[in-house]
Amino acid sequence: MKIDRKKIILSVVAFLFLVGLIWGAVYLKNVADYKTAVKETTFDEINISDVSDGVYIGEYDVNFIYAKVEVTVQNGEITNINILEHRNERGKPAEAIIDEIISQQRIDVDSVTSATNSSIVIKKAVENALEKGL
Repeated sequence: MKIDRKKIILSVVAFLFLVGLIWGAVYLKNVADYKTAVKETTFDEINISDVSDGVYIGEYDVNFIYAKVEVTVQNGEITNINILEHRNERGKPAEAIIDEIISQQRIDVDSVTSATNSSIVIKKAVENALEKGL
């Protein structure tokens, strides 16, 4: 009887180990995909004065970081940006980038130090919103 119990315990341990390995491999693949997506993110030159007046929603998702923004354009200028949703790792400080975008009236502003990836995602979400008004 003790042998059967040992086999069961070993089987359970082996199964849990295998599940852990699979989960770890999937997680590492997701991290690699996320890093690649951020690295390959590019920005188009959008002339804000070409964007029609209105309120536009844009979003961008790179798996671990996601941003959804609402951008208001009036008289060819960005007048307001609201962050509707921002899932981030430690990128909360990147939300300050919206003030720079409004101030400089362009998307490709400097990223917030220590929140580079979240900065990129927020900027791309703003770009995606503005493209809807072209």
